Amino acid sequence: MKADTITEAIERVSHAMKSMKNEGMDEIYPVGLIDIHLWEWPQGVGLYGMYQYYQETKDEGTLQFLQEWFDARISEGLPEKNVNTCSPLLTLISLSELTGNPEYIRICDEWSRWIMDPENGLIRTGDHAFQHMITGDPNDGQILIDTLFMTVLFLARAGVYFGRPDYVEEAKKQFLIHIKYLFDRPTGLFFHGWDFNGRHNYGMVRWGRGNGWYTCGIVDFLDMVELERGIKDYLLDTMRSQVQALAELQAEDGMWHTVLDDPTSYVETSCAAAFGYGILKAVRRGYLDPAYLTVGQKALQAVLEQIDVNGVVQQVSYGTPVGQDAQFYKDIPISPMTYGQALTLLILIEGLRHARQPV
Repeated sequence: MKADTITEAIERVSHAMKSMKNEGMDEIYPVGLIDIHLWEWPQGVGLYGMYQYYQETKDEGTLQFLQEWFDARISEGLPEKNVNTCSPLLTLISLSELTGNPEYIRICDEWSRWIMDPENGLIRTGDHAFQHMITGDPNDGQILIDTLFMTVLFLARAGVYFGRPDYVEEAKKQFLIHIKYLFDRPTGLFFHGWDFNGRHNYGMVRWGRGNGWYTCGIVDFLDMVELERGIKDYLLDTMRSQVQALAELQAEDGMWHTVLDDPTSYVETSCAAAFGYGILKAVRRGYLDPAYLTVGQKALQAVLEQIDVNGVVQQVSYGTPVGQDAQFYKDIPISPMTYGQALTLLILIEGLRHARQPV
């Protein structure tokens, strides 16, 4: 695929994300998940994608947007601390490192200390796993695969930035705990959640975007921290098992179904982008067999075809709590979302890196 084609798509997707707003959907959460100018997890993922875009292009307009976004949210007052509201901090800590802004640094320090506080911080559940507490709901006993991307990546970055190895060790542990309870050995895929109260995986659904948080998150986690060989191999072996399964489930058009092993469920772009990004980056880094390059390239082409003329990524499922059966996920509505834009940016940027590699 030509670099010019990808570059043009990157610019359109990035531009659309900067002005994303709710066009009429009746949202059910305390904080809206669509409008870019709100502090919640979808916006946090969106900011992360935009920062990767800045890193690749050094586009000053994007950097200015990010700084103005955080300055505005800080002046408004930050929301309650929970797993999902930690998501924007993954970008804020990068801005702290880049700019040295003392207020950014203070916030990242405060929130990372909160995560680690055993008495007044992020709630722990079984095996001291991070409970997936969200705005307005502690989700007693619940862990979700989403937590790895929303909170654990930030904690790892904070550990390196602030020189606190205990943070990094905690991040490693959380990856291992979540694999322990969410990885489905017979299929090589992940369940969405686990309940320590009822000792079950809810509906035992192998949901697309949930699996995508591991595929794209693990390759970035390996960029953030130095890992012992045994842990690194374990995390990558888990990814390789997952990617082997994903390759078999990829649709002819390069997409994946929102319930990965249910072809009657709709195909979904954010998971395709997350899988494609993780696979392409893992091949480039030497973590995956080069034979999987075609899987990532098919995903890249499929995601490109979901970008409309205005740069808005189509066929993205709305925010999704854990469900009790596959039908719950099949009924989640489709809507443009900031994380759809962001994950699309990630696969496009990685596709651009491949396109620029010498043949």
